[in-house]
Amino acid sequence: MKLFVKAKPGMREEYVEKIDDTHFEVFVKEPPLKGRANDGIVRALAKHFAIAPSRVRIISGYTSRQKIIEIT
Repeated sequence: MKLFVKAKPGMREEYVEKIDDTHFEVFVKEPPLKGRANDGIVRALAKHFAIAPSRVRIISGYTSRQKIIEIT
């Protein structure tokens, strides 16, 4: 399944907001430095869908706020 995610790094709380079936906003505490926000997004989505973080993979948008994520 492919998800279109808008990243919001550096927030006070960590949560996932569903916009529609494939579009989400992910709020994470980690800053956008050295991939830490990407790791936080993967963990937040894994927790939201109750799956292992290894099943969540960023396909594109490593340095962008707009990301495409694949869940296997």
